Amino acid sequence: MRKHSSNEVFRITGARKGLADDVRARQRRYVISMSVRTLSVILAAVLWDVERHVAIVALVLGVVLPYIAVVIANAGRENAPSLPSTFVAAPMRPMLDVGRPGAEDQTERPAHQS
Repeated sequence: MRKHSSNEVFRITGARKGLADDVRARQRRYVISMSVRTLSVILAAVLWDVERHVAIVALVLGVVLPYIAVVIANAGRENAPSLPSTFVAAPMRPMLDVGRPGAEDQTERPAHQS
């Protein structure tokens, strides 16, 4: 087997979400907000003669929500500045003290009790 002598290790958790997943999530948010808009317009029509104040609030929501939904859907991909770096330095292997002169003198020896 051949060993790779690369000093950089790729961190997969730092990868961004795929483009297809991002588009799918934005489409899902848009469909949900348009469903809420449709329900609010229907609620405004049903409650117009019963509870006019609630009907007006639902109608305003039905008018304003498409603009907000389009702005959110067209916002584009999210930047993720808080994600960790893509590359991580490879861990360093500890050096052995066996081959160095005087390595035995640096090790601590327990003191003999008398």
